[in-house]
Amino acid sequence: MKSKLLTTSLLVSALFVGFGLAPAMAQGTNTPAIDSAQQAIGARIQQGMASGHITPSEARALYRRDREIEMRENRLKSSGNVTPQERQQLRADLDGLSAEVERMIANRSVVAQPGNTNGIDNREFNISQRIDEGVRSGRITQREAVRLHSRERDIARLEVRFKRDGVVTPQERSQLRNELTRLSDEVERMIRNERRG
Repeated sequence: MKSKLLTTSLLVSALFVGFGLAPAMAQGTNTPAIDSAQQAIGARIQQGMASGHITPSEARALYRRDREIEMRENRLKSSGNVTPQERQQLRADLDGLSAEVERMIANRSVVAQPGNTNGIDNREFNISQRIDEGVRSGRITQREAVRLHSRERDIARLEVRFKRDGVVTPQERSQLRNELTRLSDEVERMIRNERRG
């Protein structure tokens, strides 16, 4: 009788393992709601880029934040158990990212237009990265980052306006570069913590 019970127990365990249920159930590492939220955010970023409401540099920053959340999720899963508090924090981070994507999409101004301003786009992306680095290092506050990203977006809108006639003149290109230089200088000043009084 005991051997029958043992055999049945082993068969049930094997079935759970065969279906891939045992590790997730036993270790608490299954996070399907978080995974589907990440997929939905990725799709919305793509839609925002396609509609012209999210710039390529903004999309890269959003994807980077999404990857950071995913890497943290993977680290938590590798410990063998994701606690309810950790799940809640991951969901809160994803909710914040999703809200940021939706805010950008809801903005009526279209910022992504085709044109030959790759050098300017690269500078915008580099400035965006430096702002994020400043936030991570604590040299730039979240409030300051919002203001700086807003200025970056204003420059992107100016670029769109210049592209409307199909040509970005040397003067317009120079104006965009000057605006980006001023923004970049301010970001670097903040990172070096040389605030103006």
